[in-house]
Amino acid sequence: MESAILTGRPLSPADVLRWTCPHDRLAGRGCVTCYQASADADPALPLWDVAVWFTIPGPIPIRALQDVHRHGRRFTLDQPSTPLIYLLSGQTRAGSGAEAVAGVAGFLLQNRHIVQEFTVTEIRAIHS
Repeated sequence: MESAILTGRPLSPADVLRWTCPHDRLAGRGCVTCYQASADADPALPLWDVAVWFTIPGPIPIRALQDVHRHGRRFTLDQPSTPLIYLLSGQTRAGSGAEAVAGVAGFLLQNRHIVQEFTVTEIRAIHS
C-alpha cells in the first residue's frame, strides 16, 4: 500500500518524486491526461484500488453524488460523516500508484460541474 497525507506538512522531496505522475503533476492535484489514459489502459497494467480524500468549500448536491455512481468507471464518491470532506474511490489500471491516484483525482478536474475546486488531504493506492 502506498499512501500520503497531503495537509499539515510539506512533502519531502522523495515523496514529491514518488507521487508525481508521468505528466509531472502531483498525484493529489489530479491529472486529466492520466484520467483519460485510464479509460483505454492496457489490461496488462497493474490494477490499483485508489482512495482520494478531499475537501471543498460547499456541499456536493445529492444528484451529483448519484451521477458519479452511474459513471461506469468503477468510481464512487461518498461523504464520510465529516461535513465537506469527501472520498473518491475506484479501481484503475496504471503503471504506478502515483499515476493511478492522478487518474482518479483527474476525474474531479475533468468533471468540474461536480466539484469546481477541491483540496486533496490524503491519497492511497493499493496494488490489487
